[in-house]
Amino acid sequence: MKRLALHWQILIGMAAGIAAGYFLSSFSWGTQFVINWIKPFGTIFINLLKLIAIPLIVASLIKGVSDLEDIRQLSRLGTRTLGFYIFSTVIAITIGLLIVNLVNPGSLIQESTRTELMTSFGTSAGQSMSVAEAGKNRGPLSALVDVVPDNIIGAAGSNGNMLQVIFFVVFFGIGLILIAPEKAEPVKRFFEGVNEVILKMIDLIMLIAPIGVFALLAALVAESPSPDIFKALGVYALTVLSGLAILIFLFYPLLVRFFAGISYGDFFRGIGPAQLLAFSTSSSAATLPVTMERVEEHIGVEKEVTSFVLPVGATINMDGTSLYQAVAAVFISQAFGDDVTIGEQLTIVLTALLASIGTAAVPGAGILMLVIVLESIGVNPAGIALILAIDRPLDMCRTVVNVTSDATVAIVVGKSLGKLTAPRPKNWDDNF
Repeated sequence: MKRLALHWQILIGMAAGIAAGYFLSSFSWGTQFVINWIKPFGTIFINLLKLIAIPLIVASLIKGVSDLEDIRQLSRLGTRTLGFYIFSTVIAITIGLLIVNLVNPGSLIQESTRTELMTSFGTSAGQSMSVAEAGKNRGPLSALVDVVPDNIIGAAGSNGNMLQVIFFVVFFGIGLILIAPEKAEPVKRFFEGVNEVILKMIDLIMLIAPIGVFALLAALVAESPSPDIFKALGVYALTVLSGLAILIFLFYPLLVRFFAGISYGDFFRGIGPAQLLAFSTSSSAATLPVTMERVEEHIGVEKEVTSFVLPVGATINMDGTSLYQAVAAVFISQAFGDDVTIGEQLTIVLTALLASIGTAAVPGAGILMLVIVLESIGVNPAGIALILAIDRPLDMCRTVVNVTSDATVAIVVGKSLGKLTAPRPKNWDDNF
């Protein structure tokens, strides 16, 4: 009997996790049971994906950069990648601002609900503000300084330092390009072998993906706050989701169709499992290994493109986060009765763009950067307490957009460089 396809296994795991979370939370002991006996399996699954993130980036990016024939190829690849990422992020922010101004969800927030949320989540908001305050007085070039590590071993010790690792790896790859080919070849073969081992580890980890997403969603449902809060913020959530849906189902497929000639169905069949995993983990970094495998093996973008574009995208390209920050900033301003001027909205575009580059590819990181966006337009950052109640499910959705955007740019850049070929005759599920 043929094994059920991976994406169907993940969907079943998600549905079962939601059902189990609701069922168990109806008992007095249920929530604690989920936290103690189910949630740890989701944590283990995420930890396994994070475990191989740094080794995958090091091996694949060194291989990808060193395979380029000269520095001019790297310059072409880097320029096009950065250009498309900035373009897609600005479009995402603009779509978010257009929708939130049209819907005006903040005007529907009741005073009693706002007071309840501020009371319930004030501590979390204060923690977020204190973290942002620590970096508030840093110099204008501090972000540039942070890209260059003073200790690569220390930088590789945390997934939050992904950009520093990428800097070192690209620098290392450039060195391989510049030395004699006969001396570079053994190093390239070593990292190519490491990359193959990591890809096989991904296959093994994905065997437990349905169990992992079951545990993650069961815990999310069991730990969710009162449904009354979701009802009060429903319009805001729908506003964010509408913007994210436009990006996923309209903007990205049109880009891929126009620039690469890939059909709507082939695009989503290719990246579907990565999207589902992104939804479950809320982490672009944790999903990166699967995203790379899907774009290369199932869409046909060559490794030298995916190994550069996708790790960089997981670090600096956050379309979903940028859209969310734009909508949330205007929503909070509206909820406080403040009108956001055109000038302030242009400030949001610029600040959200820069914030997306500095946002770590981990769950909940966008909420910290939102503090900076709010302060840029003179809105009290304590207002983020209004949205913390539903931030987690929205975080899951915007991570899907982040991952889809990364894949889209990889496809477009690959096509522009002549590095998009027919996918290999391999089915992910045939590995199991």
